[in-house]
Amino acid sequence: MLKTIKSKWLIGLLPVLILTNASALAEQSTPQSYTLAQAIDYALANNPDLNIAAERIGQAEAQLGVAMSAFYPQVTARVSYDHSDNPAQVFAMMVAQRQFDSSAIQTINNPGGRENFRPEIIGKMSLYRGGQDYQNKLAAELGIESAELEQSALRNALIQAVTASYYGYLAAVEAHKVAQDAISAIDSELSQTRKQYDAGTTLKSDVLSLEVQLAEAQNAEIRAANSIELAQTSMTTLLGLSAVRPFSIASESQLSTPVLKASFNDLLNQALAQRPEIKAAANQIEISLRQLKSEEGAYLPRADAYVSYGQNSQQPGFSASRDNVTVGVAVEMDLFSGFSSQQRIKAAERKAAQARETERKVKLAIEQEVTVAFLKLEEALARLHVTEASVAAADEALRLVNEQRRAQVVTVTRYIESEVARNKAYSSTIAAHYDALSAEADLKKAIGEWK
Repeated sequence: MLKTIKSKWLIGLLPVLILTNASALAEQSTPQSYTLAQAIDYALANNPDLNIAAERIGQAEAQLGVAMSAFYPQVTARVSYDHSDNPAQVFAMMVAQRQFDSSAIQTINNPGGRENFRPEIIGKMSLYRGGQDYQNKLAAELGIESAELEQSALRNALIQAVTASYYGYLAAVEAHKVAQDAISAIDSELSQTRKQYDAGTTLKSDVLSLEVQLAEAQNAEIRAANSIELAQTSMTTLLGLSAVRPFSIASESQLSTPVLKASFNDLLNQALAQRPEIKAAANQIEISLRQLKSEEGAYLPRADAYVSYGQNSQQPGFSASRDNVTVGVAVEMDLFSGFSSQQRIKAAERKAAQARETERKVKLAIEQEVTVAFLKLEEALARLHVTEASVAAADEALRLVNEQRRAQVVTVTRYIESEVARNKAYSSTIAAHYDALSAEADLKKAIGEWK
């Protein structure tokens, strides 16, 4: 009876399971479509480089915890066992175990073997270490800030890379459409021209010319299709998606036209003021100086306070009648360390000098990046203006050639050339628009707008 009920229950549940699995498979097979804003948000949440940077921040915070531990007491539990027939050690064991009496004097030179068990708790606290603990704490705090600045720089670069890949993909798609339209137009004319050649009403050169143009259009279509694949691959990596996960890129309904809103000097000053790489380089200088001061603290004395509570006994166990407490302060200072302290200071000085040069290098690189991005945007805007003017000229040229063709005063090759030129003008305008948007993204990244 139970088996029958279970079988009926499974049979009734089977359609639900089938529908659930089918829905899951359909969801996996349906490609996710991303606009530019959605692609940026997804990349910021899933890009591995940003996740790695977040882990580095956690590591820096843990390193600060390690540095702060020097300001807290250290407590250790320990159990030791000794066995000796050394008269001095045996005498000390007997006294510590509170078992020394006058009869023990008679056998002081030949006491025989004796055991000593000592369970104890030891507390130790650093009172002063030449300022090393304080400097290490400050360096660790700066390390957290540096890790956060590194994450900010990665965020700035990631948004720019996603934006460039997005517009690169859309430009490749438009170029692919233009190439396909050109192939369709040339192929149609080539078919008609071949028929005319077979009928003896046109020249062989017209056929050959159209075949050459068809090959060029097919070559352009292959390049555009490959550019689409490359842009998709780049976007997959930036978004942190699996290579087998399908996705698509949605074009925006209306594209903005970039403009230069500030002079080069203003943009350069803005970049030098807010780029996280410069702040991180300055932090590294400060960290190296703190580490240098920490190494210089090795020449100063160190003071530690300690306390020990335990007992001495011949058997394992604990008895309050034999417990003892030791409290003290120890001060020490290195008089000669084999030049190790001196060499560590030299290494720290070199590291500080390296950090200064690194900061100068970063500033020079950012100045170059701003200059290149500014010039590229100027060039892209100029190209966009020129290509927009060329579209009107190409449209008019095609209209005139079309009228001449109807009057049979131009060859079909001239008509196809005009149509291809018009398509290229449109393609160049679209490409120039996307190039300008990409150049604008490069300039925003150069000045650290997305930090």
